[in-house]
Amino acid sequence: MSPDELRDHLLSFTGAEETFPFGPDTSVFKVGGKMFALSQLAADSLRVSLKCDPRLAEALREAHAAVIPGYHLNKRHWNTVIIDGSVPEQMVKDMIEDSYDLVVSNLPASRRRALGWQTDG
Repeated sequence: MSPDELRDHLLSFTGAEETFPFGPDTSVFKVGGKMFALSQLAADSLRVSLKCDPRLAEALREAHAAVIPGYHLNKRHWNTVIIDGSVPEQMVKDMIEDSYDLVVSNLPASRRRALGWQTDG
């Protein structure tokens, strides 16, 4: 996965936007004003930090050397994935979708509806 492919995939989710609150080198991808991914797309080593359920985050770290605790983030809830080909591309995409879903699921119901999410009940 190239930096452009990563960026395009991150922006393919409904309501996703790219912001630069930490400077021009760090892309922060948000939905509903909440961060679901973070990456320095121009860095020598392509990585993306993603929100993750704490139990799954630990399991992914144990299973893949390229999945490490979130860099400068709450390590219980965030993983950094080194995109070096050792983690299958579809798995990276699944982790991105899971991160997006976690963030959207915690938005107020009105914001979820605006994004086209169905609420339970």
